[in-house]
Amino acid sequence: MRSMANDLQKNWYSILGAAPTDELQELKQKYQRLVLMFHPDKQKPGLSEEEADLHLQRFIDVDQAWKVLSNEESRRKFDLQLRAHELKQRWPVDACVTVEDMNWDSGNECYSYSCRCGGEFHLEKEEAEEEDSVVCCDTCSLSIEVKRST
Repeated sequence: MRSMANDLQKNWYSILGAAPTDELQELKQKYQRLVLMFHPDKQKPGLSEEEADLHLQRFIDVDQAWKVLSNEESRRKFDLQLRAHELKQRWPVDACVTVEDMNWDSGNECYSYSCRCGGEFHLEKEEAEEEDSVVCCDTCSLSIEVKRST
């Protein structure tokens, strides 16, 4: 199965012509329409090899999009990574730190890092074990990028 890092190379919502706010039933309808349109057995005769390859790749992408977005857990993870990616694109990060630079808060079971405003950046243990993350301060609008390790 694909890793979530690879998932950010493709926006599964765009592939289905959907939005993150769409309900599962809406996603399913869009998936079914597209999978019928691009299914290899449904292609017109006389399609060039290049067009057939493009349709096959589109069929594979539509199927993968459905697999990610139809599962509640994988959709949640993708949404979180998509949001972090969007934040990183829109806002400059104030600092880039590693998990080792952060303090372990055993009471809350998360990592924390002090912001220059006096607030805190918090990173859940599960997030720290996954990919790099963008974390927002709990007080101001600053954000930091947290790398897994140096």
